[in-house]
Amino acid sequence: MEFFAIADVETKQENLQALTVHKLNQYCAEIDKVLHIEHENSASVYCVWGEFTVHRQIINGGVRFTLPGCPNALAWTITTGFDPAPGKIVIHGTINRTEHDADFIESIESFIQSWKTGLEKHFAIAQ
Repeated sequence: MEFFAIADVETKQENLQALTVHKLNQYCAEIDKVLHIEHENSASVYCVWGEFTVHRQIINGGVRFTLPGCPNALAWTITTGFDPAPGKIVIHGTINRTEHDADFIESIESFIQSWKTGLEKHFAIAQ
């Protein structure tokens, strides 16, 4: 399944690539706390679904975060410069299921929207 949100702010891919695991809870309210930094690109967090390890990867246009221990293989990318909104920030989330229960789907939609809200606040201040 796929989930999308478009943050109504402009930035460069380098700014998105500077989003670190150290401050994930400052960008997304659904991430309550960064519990432990494992290394530059990995941290344990407490989020809406419990405690998970988050991995960070630099990609073309921005950054990808994954929850490697998640049974649904949740991953989300935060990019700019590409369709569907080349001048904005696109948040794209995926899980490895074609269907899921309504409550879980709603929690992912809320998670992606939380990223949208947090990135709009962060990059509006930074401009």
